[in-house]
Amino acid sequence: MYRFLLTRQWLILALITLVLIPTMVELGFWQLHRHEHKVAQNALISRNLKAKPVPVAGLTSPGHVVPRADYWRAVTATGTYDEKHEVVVRRRTATDGSIGVHVLIPFDLKGGGTVMINRGWVPSAADQHAFPDVPAVPRGEVTVTGRLKADETTGSSGIKDLSDLPDRQVMLINSAQQAKLLSRPVLGGYIEQTGPEPKGDTPELIEAPDDSSIGPHMAYAVQWWLFAAGVPVGFVVLARREKRDRVAAAAAEQADTAEPEPVKA
Repeated sequence: MYRFLLTRQWLILALITLVLIPTMVELGFWQLHRHEHKVAQNALISRNLKAKPVPVAGLTSPGHVVPRADYWRAVTATGTYDEKHEVVVRRRTATDGSIGVHVLIPFDLKGGGTVMINRGWVPSAADQHAFPDVPAVPRGEVTVTGRLKADETTGSSGIKDLSDLPDRQVMLINSAQQAKLLSRPVLGGYIEQTGPEPKGDTPELIEAPDDSSIGPHMAYAVQWWLFAAGVPVGFVVLARREKRDRVAAAAAEQADTAEPEPVKA
């Protein structure tokens, strides 16, 4: 009674079932890997934020690519701001989601060297070609604390690096680009400033990255695996129902055939 499984309709259904099972299993592992990546990233963020701050020059140098192990590492820098070469980074969001700019400024280190510092967020100017109002930096020697970040690229950030921007405006925070503009070496990566806090709360300092949320990836992984287990079960249920219907139909047909003809008077 299962010969119907060899019909075209059921062979196609069986083929779809065989394709769906490994696909769903693979999707489950993909979500599992995303979960594992998130857990590892949270551990890295938490560890580096809680680490004792170290001088930034001890972790990076001109042309250095900041490794993932040093992302968000707490660092310090002592020196003076180069306000003359301050720029803004377009299309950046504030904590409340408002679109504005980040303020990026060279910082000349005591003892030599320059590092870029992201001072935080300010609103854009009404005219996109104008430089926005940016609070002045402290004069003289200061010590800045912050989080070490890797240079931004179009590939890593997804931000298109537009050309022909207005003066003192950029799309990416990139030490190599700034080194060309400044005509002097710049330490690889940049500092996301956390202190000292600005007067009047502007620029708005960038929030620390979240190190507690792991997202729904594990739940999605389990969900895909349950789907994978349910597909063959569903196929069997459909096949048994088809068999039952065919048996019932055959029995009804046989009963109609076997019904005796009425006796003529």
